[in-house]
Amino acid sequence: MCGIIAYLGKQNALPIIIDGLKRLEYRGYDSAGLVVFNKGQSRSVKAVGKINSLEDKLKKKFLKGNCALGHTRWATHGRPNLINAHPHCDCQRKIWLAHNGIVENYKELKKSLEKQGHKFRSETDTEVIVHLIEEYNSKPLEEAVRLALKKIQGTYGLVVISEDEPDKIVVARNSSPLLIGIGDDEYLIASDASAIVTHTKKVIYLDDGEIGVISPKEFRIFNLDKKKIEKEINHINWDIDQVQKKGFKHFMLKEILEQPEAIENSLRGRLITEQGLAKLGGLEIIEKELRKINRLIIVACGTAYHAGLVGEYMIEEYVGLPVEVELASEFRYRKPVLNKNTALLVISQSGETADTLAALEEAKRKGVLTIGIVNTVGSSIARQTLAGVYNHIGPEIGVASTKAFTSQVSILVLLTLLLGRQRQMSLVMGQRISKELKKIPNHINEIFKQNSKIKRIAKKYSKYNNFFYLGRKYNYPIALEGALKLKEISYIHAEGCGSGEMKHGSIALIDSDFPSFFIAPSDSVYNKVLSNIEEIKARQGKVIVIATKGNKSIEKITNDYIYIPKTLEILTPLLSVIPLQLFAYYVADLRKCDPDKPRNLAKSVTVE
Repeated sequence: MCGIIAYLGKQNALPIIIDGLKRLEYRGYDSAGLVVFNKGQSRSVKAVGKINSLEDKLKKKFLKGNCALGHTRWATHGRPNLINAHPHCDCQRKIWLAHNGIVENYKELKKSLEKQGHKFRSETDTEVIVHLIEEYNSKPLEEAVRLALKKIQGTYGLVVISEDEPDKIVVARNSSPLLIGIGDDEYLIASDASAIVTHTKKVIYLDDGEIGVISPKEFRIFNLDKKKIEKEINHINWDIDQVQKKGFKHFMLKEILEQPEAIENSLRGRLITEQGLAKLGGLEIIEKELRKINRLIIVACGTAYHAGLVGEYMIEEYVGLPVEVELASEFRYRKPVLNKNTALLVISQSGETADTLAALEEAKRKGVLTIGIVNTVGSSIARQTLAGVYNHIGPEIGVASTKAFTSQVSILVLLTLLLGRQRQMSLVMGQRISKELKKIPNHINEIFKQNSKIKRIAKKYSKYNNFFYLGRKYNYPIALEGALKLKEISYIHAEGCGSGEMKHGSIALIDSDFPSFFIAPSDSVYNKVLSNIEEIKARQGKVIVIATKGNKSIEKITNDYIYIPKTLEILTPLLSVIPLQLFAYYVADLRKCDPDKPRNLAKSVTVE
């Protein structure tokens, strides 16, 4: 993986490909390459590192043509180097392809192809596909691709072009996102809508097992059994200015500061405060089924998993419904006990997370009610769940999720209201949560007034290489999320821990060079957290604390402190996470790391 962009039409393709590759940079990558077709001949250029390295190479070459394919690679099989960069070609250098995904049986296929005389240039699993297609080069390209894919085990978002049919692009998908953009006598293919939205907003999303054939005047879609498929044309509902930095140094900082607006967008039209109710239109079709469930399983990865953990506390406390939160990467390898009264809730910003999709498919096989919380309209999870809720926060470009997390938690509060008012939650409690939830955007803006203070604290601690993040109850998942943010973008070793669990082993690490970041709002477990702070201080550990505004006593026992406004305990995660995001951002920036493109990470993880 990571990003694909292709073009077929009347314009010179190269500038469109370069622009698309730049818009895919946020997904994370280590090399890039492209191939341009002109009068039936192909020319390819590749580079290790950033897109500007590719552009520097292109200055020395004159590439012009109306059909081209580009790719940014995030290494899975084989090191990041020129040989392993996409696109890859066959023995004759006539067929070219870019691929997101993993070929699980590539070793067996490669061995067989080498016996037949095929010469491999790279260490990648991807190259196997192009040599398989070459085996059928006497057939039309789409048929050669179809026959090749019949032999592949694994995942793919695939784009193929050939010198023998230069006015044709063949695309295919299995568990890796791919869409076709429809312009005026031109087509764009991409793994992400951000790469093509400046050219067209009309798109077709490929589903698993589908193959598309695009020519200058038309396209057609069929499946692996050659059955023709009619596809709906969708409309992208956001503009390119939503993926611009707008003067900010990094997308991450911009998106942190967008959170008040993002939460308002997630809540808009969904809160009925006077009745203490949540109206989630995407769940109305399953309202009766929701009343019958007696167990909820939340499945997610990374930051979305932490949002799910917050949701577990909310739903169990206010709904009385048993909740389990599972790492998607482990879920389908267990034998989860599922029945007709179980519901599965999957959470994913991109809607394309491979592990989460696999868990969803497993639940659907078992006949379980499936729900999604997704930001990306038209994504795989959005299409495959029975019902769901969109975040409505616009694209999130920073690899380390910020505004998607607070949106996900906000929607989980709405879900708690919906399920709670169906069951044990009183009108008064519903009203109270609704009223306080509406105040959260203003509370976050109040936290932003401490921005310079948070930056000073970040500077003070930016040279430390180890950190603890500690919290209890609703803020235990926030401790996990705070630690994740710091290690994702600044490469500092950080551990999130339940503050009560710390004394069962982790406290052995504490010394004067191992600071601890406590989340200690004035809530039902405040006194317990206070005791844990004292335990750290007694061992010469430095302590930073997030506390509720007005708690002056906390200043006496901490090295540094940040205040958040008072709110309901259930809503404190929406506030306590904000200083942690800003702290991580400023530490990364001070350490000269790029928080938008952390090393080794990809925005949308479409491989297992």
